[in-house]
Amino acid sequence: MSEDYCAGADDKVRCEEALADIYLLLDKECSAERDAALRKHIEDCPPCLEEYGIDEHIKQLLARKCGGDHAPDDLKSRLRASIRQTVQTKGSITIERTEVKVEQTFE
Repeated sequence: MSEDYCAGADDKVRCEEALADIYLLLDKECSAERDAALRKHIEDCPPCLEEYGIDEHIKQLLARKCGGDHAPDDLKSRLRASIRQTVQTKGSITIERTEVKVEQTFE
């Protein structure tokens, strides 16, 4: 997107912030205030709404195709940490909390 804010959107969420937070929104990992601000931006911004829809469909497809198996808790934790790091790096935002678990295994 060429502009930081969408034309016609009266909120103060920038497109790059909304796009960086889409997976946090889809995974319900945002505060209620952030959730409301992101949803308002996405509703008012056709390009962000389209990206949100694509990501939502991908998540639903993955859930359907891989839904029978549940990932181990440590894998979920590592994936959340990785996603948060990616969001922070690409979105230039600060994450309030990041969980990282490091384990050493011997075989």
